[in-house]
Parts: sequence; C-alpha cells; structure tokens
Amino acid sequence: MKPVLARSLRSLQHNIVAGIITIGPLAITFLIFKFLLDELAQAGMPVILLLTTIFPENWLHHPLLQSLLAVVLTLVMLYVVGRVTSLVIGRQAFDLFEAVLERLPFVAKIYTSVRQLLDSMMAKKESSQRVVLVDFPLAGQKSIGFLTRTMTDETTGELLAAVLVPCAINPTSAFLQILPISRITETGLTMEQAMSMIMTGGAVGPESIRFTQPALESEKNATPPEPLA
Repeated sequence: MKPVLARSLRSLQHNIVAGIITIGPLAITFLIFKFLLDELAQAGMPVILLLTTIFPENWLHHPLLQSLLAVVLTLVMLYVVGRVTSLVIGRQAFDLFEAVLERLPFVAKIYTSVRQLLDSMMAKKESSQRVVLVDFPLAGQKSIGFLTRTMTDETTGELLAAVLVPCAINPTSAFLQILPISRITETGLTMEQAMSMIMTGGAVGPESIRFTQPALESEKNATPPEPLA
C-alpha cells in the first residue's frame, strides 16, 4: 500500500504544481488589470454618483454599470487632457500650471519627484536612463533597477550611480540606491521589458539576461600570482 500511496501523492503534487504554473501568469495578469480598473473606476466614480442624483433612473444605480461608466469617463478625461497638452496652447498652459506648482513649498517636492519617476519609466532606450541590475537586498541577489543619473563622490571622486529599484507587482513603491557605478550590471533590456517583468513578477520576460558583470580588459589580461613556495 505504501508504494501506491507514495505514487498517488507524487502524482497529486505534480498535478497541483502544473496547475499553479498554468494558472499563475493568468492570475497575476488578472490582478494587475483588476487593480488598474479599480483605480480608474474610483477616479471617475464621484462624477457618476453626481449624475445619479441628477438623473434618478433605476438603471443608473446598478453598481456594475456605475463602475463601467466611471472607467470610461476616466479614460475619456485622460484622453482629453493628453490631447489638450499636446497642442501648442495646451502645452503653454500646462507649463504655466507646472510653474505654479513649483512655487508651492510642499507640493513642489512631491510633484517634481513623481514627474521625474514617470519620466524615468517612460524614457527611451537611447537616453542616459537605462535598465540595470544591482545587488539588492543581499550580495549575489540581483534586482532590476532604473539608472536615473550619475554623480561623483566628494571624497574619492568615484563615479556613483543613482538607481531606482521598484517593487515587483506594485512598482509605485521603490527603493533609491546610490552605489559605485562599477557595481551595476548593464542588462540591455528596454523599459517595456523591465516593466513587464516587474508587473508580472517575472512571469513575462526575455529568455536570457546579462546577470554577470563582464570582466574588465585589464582583469582578463592580468597574470595570476605565482604560488608561494
């Protein structure tokens, strides 16, 4: 009976793991879309609730319909804002709005930081902001980060890198790491590939990645020390 029971348990374990591998990416994708839809619905819901007070029809009070209308309304508002700001007059008005925000002491810090974060996420491949790997949270464990800028150590003159390390699944929270630029590993990934890996917890990504830092030419040509007698 024991061999039969062992085979049954192994078969059960194998099927459960296969089910997790199959359902896992779908579940992660569903959670991401659910999070985005909930945020869009929450943004447009106040306007929909205002409309229900103006037009007291029964069909407007259905929760699912209200959420759908709120999502559509939010998308339309985002499109209108993007369309207006892309025009010359809209661009000038937006620049004036940003200038006013930058004069507000507390708001300016938050707005500028968020704006720089979004610009880093949407940066083109040819820009100085690129996808790298850093040792985080422990040495030997690599995390995906966005190299946002470089700076110099006042004491040693060493070149440093500011790397933003977003959290998986929820990239709205992140860690800012400042470390020697020699300790980062260039990946060659695009921003879109990196964000896909982060948002899906690694379920979506390239087949290969540059994990090991390439050796310097001087290190390759260096002769090993002679053994002690």
